[in-house]
Amino acid sequence: MKVLVADNLSPAGIEILKNEEGIEVDVKTGMSKEELIAVIPQYEGLLVRSATKVRADVIEAATKLKVVGRAGIGVDNIDLEAAGKKGVIVMNTPEGNVITTGEHAMALMMSMSRNIPQANMSLRNKEWAPKKFMGVELFQKTLGIIGLGRIGSIVADRAKGFQMKILVFDPYIQKERAEKLGAEVVELKELLQRSDYISLHTPGLPDQHLLSKKEFDLMKPGVRIVNCARGSLIDHDALIEAIKSKKVAQAALDVYEKEPLDPDSPLLKMDEIICTPHLGASTEEAQENVAIAVADQLIDYLKHGNVRNAINMPSIDAETLKEIKPYLVLGEDLGLLAAQLIDGPILKAEIQYNGDIAELNVEPITTSVLKGLLSRSIDGINMVNAPFIAKDRGIQVQESKSNAVHEYTSTLQLQVETKNGTRNIMGSIFGKGDPRIVKFDEYFLEAVLSPNMLVLNNQDVPGVIGNLGNALGKHNINVAGFHLGRLKEKSMALAIINIDSPPTTEALRELRETPNMLSVHSVTLKNQ
Repeated sequence: MKVLVADNLSPAGIEILKNEEGIEVDVKTGMSKEELIAVIPQYEGLLVRSATKVRADVIEAATKLKVVGRAGIGVDNIDLEAAGKKGVIVMNTPEGNVITTGEHAMALMMSMSRNIPQANMSLRNKEWAPKKFMGVELFQKTLGIIGLGRIGSIVADRAKGFQMKILVFDPYIQKERAEKLGAEVVELKELLQRSDYISLHTPGLPDQHLLSKKEFDLMKPGVRIVNCARGSLIDHDALIEAIKSKKVAQAALDVYEKEPLDPDSPLLKMDEIICTPHLGASTEEAQENVAIAVADQLIDYLKHGNVRNAINMPSIDAETLKEIKPYLVLGEDLGLLAAQLIDGPILKAEIQYNGDIAELNVEPITTSVLKGLLSRSIDGINMVNAPFIAKDRGIQVQESKSNAVHEYTSTLQLQVETKNGTRNIMGSIFGKGDPRIVKFDEYFLEAVLSPNMLVLNNQDVPGVIGNLGNALGKHNINVAGFHLGRLKEKSMALAIINIDSPPTTEALRELRETPNMLSVHSVTLKNQ
């Protein structure tokens, strides 16, 4: 079997591949797309970092390809949908660069506080101006960490060594876990108001920034900001204006909305901003770790059929996968749906299988539910690590089966509990793999699952649907499906609406202000 290494990889990983019997390795880096398309038909395995773009046309040309391995966590350079449709497994190495990214965030924090890059450049320009680069101490300053996942936890641990006070905002984390790290859990507004430093460690948000003018206005004057997570989290124009107004003293950035960063970017013209070229994972140790991990994973799959750290398919054998695949999709979608409709960290997830599905191997389906529940808050979540992360977060997972058949041949029911209440969603498979919601809390209905949906609660009175249609039409949002359930006449009702495009913030605001509307939630399902 032949494996192509298309990006620069640590020699340790290449050596593992070369020494493996039955594996033939070619190292061809820096190829153009056309060159890659020309050679890819020869290979069963492809190993990349971030430089090589594995788009649909490359995958289409790959007639023998079985697996793409990404030496790192991010897979933005790989077309997951095209790979899945072609039956190509995509694997990443989510653990290999966690420490090095956390350490880079601390390095940026310290460099920013003491003006190290600026002072170094001044000295190289034959200036001796120590008073020009007066710094600040980290000691006893308040650090606000947004996102207490693996990297955020490392930053919190390292910051304690500087005797910093740690605030955390993470709606998916339990208070007890944060307290073990010596952190105080607060709401985002309070974190912004109290923090001297803010460090971002959360996935990107769809079509919006986490920090924009509104958030900068809430911050303490002189705050310092570090971003080693996602470039889209910060509105860079708003950041520049906040620095000019002295609301933000300094910022240190390692990630950008468009990479590589434009050499003429206004970010590079601000003395108060330190920019590094996405160095979060760039240490010898991290590159060796991810190279070894991805080489081992490729070999394990190509020679033994074992799937580890798969992004686009569960780690199960082909025969089982064929049986349960529709329920894997349904399970992840129900998890994604519930995650966007709950308030507070998850305490308990109950998954119940009723009917024919109870006779199948449901363990991978349960894992797919957890993957959906956690993927909104954790980067790199997959079918392998989802159960471990759920356990680490103290989420109690219960699985039950019943052979009883009611209205549907098989149903999958998910109940998610937080300290603020529960959500109960039941789904089923219609026809040849069509997933539907058949019960939502106490409401019965048959709702199609689609990429963009609205979930609404309203008073069951005349005029609500008309007002709703007017508001959607005003914002050019097309309705693809409408599913209604109610408890009794003139009581309360629930609607699940399939829409062709996600609503804007303004559209959601207007919908929520519609007479007799009790709640409006926008839901995005990436599986659909």
